[in-house]
Amino acid sequence: MTKLKHAVITGGAKGIGASCALLFAKEGYKISILDTDDQAGNSLAQEIGENVSFYHCDIASSASVNSVFEKLIQDQGDVDVLINNAGINKYGTITETSDELWDMTMNINLKGHFLCARAAIPGMQRIGKGVIINVSSVQAFISQNSVAAYTTSKTALLGLTRSIAVDYAPNIRCVAVCPGSVDTPMLRNAIQESPNPEEVLQECHDMHLTKRIGTPEEVAELILFLASDKAGFITGQSIRVDGGLGIVIGGSKRDA
Repeated sequence: MTKLKHAVITGGAKGIGASCALLFAKEGYKISILDTDDQAGNSLAQEIGENVSFYHCDIASSASVNSVFEKLIQDQGDVDVLINNAGINKYGTITETSDELWDMTMNINLKGHFLCARAAIPGMQRIGKGVIINVSSVQAFISQNSVAAYTTSKTALLGLTRSIAVDYAPNIRCVAVCPGSVDTPMLRNAIQESPNPEEVLQECHDMHLTKRIGTPEEVAELILFLASDKAGFITGQSIRVDGGLGIVIGGSKRDA
């Protein structure tokens, strides 16, 4: 009998993480969902059914990460694929950002990826291979207003991705996926902070060349490919799945 591969997905209860859990399970992976939303995580695990477990995990805490990875490795075996997806986005310029908000953003969006990679890599070394996919953002390359902590954390993930790829080659690959606007609970919640949510949502659609925001499933499909042997020659790279966001220079002339 072929041994099922084991995929660990942080922030796996909702949005891109949940789509990854559903898709990887369909492809025959064992799934470990990590999240702090117990209700959503347990509900998703029940929906998927076989070969899936939910673990409450605060990825910003070394103690929590180490304890959860010890448990999930005992339950499901060493990790073949780690999808570092958990993240937050709280708005603010540098002068509007408190120490607490800065630290919280860096701890979840950056330190959490480091802690989970550190916990997963020894098992990957034991089995002789593995893939780590860090979910960054198009805002690692271009930025909107008032996202100082978020864009900094997502940019730093590109450096972490390269470091893992270099240090653990050739058996462990590491790739960063950089989505544009994606229809997730995090985006919807952010839009609701605006006085005119529908107008902001339309602006999100319009700023992409595709004239729409992406779906979590589209990002999950890319992640599934990058985790597969078909992407075996891809490592250390930052791949944008962004509907063409940010590639047009303002003022360029279009044919009539």
